[in-house]
Amino acid sequence: MIELRGITRDFDVGGRPVHAVRGVDLTIEPGDHLSIMGPSGSGKSTLLHIIGCLDRPSAGTYRLGGQDVTHLDERALSRIRGRKIGFVFQFYHLVPRMTAAQNVELPMVFAGVERVERRQRVARALASVGLSERVAHRPDQLSGGERQRVAIARAIVLDPEVLLADEPTGNLDTTSGREVVELLEAMNAGGLTLLVVTHDPAIAMRARRQTRMVDGRLEGGSQA
Repeated sequence: MIELRGITRDFDVGGRPVHAVRGVDLTIEPGDHLSIMGPSGSGKSTLLHIIGCLDRPSAGTYRLGGQDVTHLDERALSRIRGRKIGFVFQFYHLVPRMTAAQNVELPMVFAGVERVERRQRVARALASVGLSERVAHRPDQLSGGERQRVAIARAIVLDPEVLLADEPTGNLDTTSGREVVELLEAMNAGGLTLLVVTHDPAIAMRARRQTRMVDGRLEGGSQA
C-alpha cells in the first residue's frame, strides 16, 4: 500500500520559493489502477518522483508497504526502487548503443542478479511485451511503440510491486499508444499496482480511479 500524508515539496528557483506539491494526502491500495491528470507545472511528475523514491518530500510522511520511507538514506531508497518500483517514462530512456535485451538486462546487472538468471528474465520480460523477435535490435532500429515496450519490459524485469508511468503514450501515435495502454492494463489485471500520469483524458478515464492535480494539490474524491 502507498500512503501519503501531508506531502509537500518546495524548491528554491533563483532565490524564489516554488511550491510544487502542497499537502497531498493519497492512498493507493495493492493492485489499484489510478490516473493523475493536470496541466503542465501542476506537480504531477514531482509527486510521481516522490512516490517512486526518486525525490524526497520537504514535509509530510510517505509509507510504502507499511514502511516509513520518508527519511531513509539514498542507499536504502535505491534498494526499495530496485525491489518494489518500476518506472516508465515518455521518452523511454533507453541506452542507444545497447540492444533491446541489453537494455532490459541493465537493472539486473546493477542489482547483482546472476548472468543465467538475467538471461531467463530478459527472455520472459521481452516475450511478455511481444518483442521476442526484436531482442537484438537497438533503439534506433525500433518503432516508438516498440521502444516503449522495451522500456516496460525493463521496468518489470525485477518483478516490482508498483509500476509508475509518466506520460507513457505522450510520444506515440494513437495505435501504438493504445497498444501500450492495453499492455499496462493487462499487467495491472495480473496484480501489479499501476499509477499513470497523463494529459490524455481518454487514457485517464480507463483507470479504475482518477484524480486531478492543480497547483500542487489533488482535487476530487479519489484520493483515499
